[in-house]
Amino acid sequence: MRGATGDWFLRQAWRRAAGRPEEQAPGLVPPLAELRETEWVPEFERLQRNRLIMGRFRYGAMEDESKGGYDQVASLRRRLDLYEQTGNLEHLVDVANLAMVEFRHSRHPRRHFHAADDGEHCAERRADR
Repeated sequence: MRGATGDWFLRQAWRRAAGRPEEQAPGLVPPLAELRETEWVPEFERLQRNRLIMGRFRYGAMEDESKGGYDQVASLRRRLDLYEQTGNLEHLVDVANLAMVEFRHSRHPRRHFHAADDGEHCAERRADR
């Protein structure tokens, strides 16, 4: 096996499509079903949805094209700053929801989605911070 990439993932996709259980990659990655359970924060999603539902009554439906007329990016930047100042997790939920609205209604002139590893990753937090 050449590792948990390419061939291995395709093999697992075929096993799922055939109704067969996935194989465990020795020492590499857990099965996809396990990853779907562990690599997510249900409470965060619940809070997002609750705020989006309340936002429906305040600001209209997600499908409403007028949402594209607001500067979601500036607003999410303000809320991220507020989170850094206060530590209030509510602001992170708002950042995620504003990002979702921007994703849905973006008017960016070069709007596109291209999945790629750009090599940029989170820096490790320093102990003095």
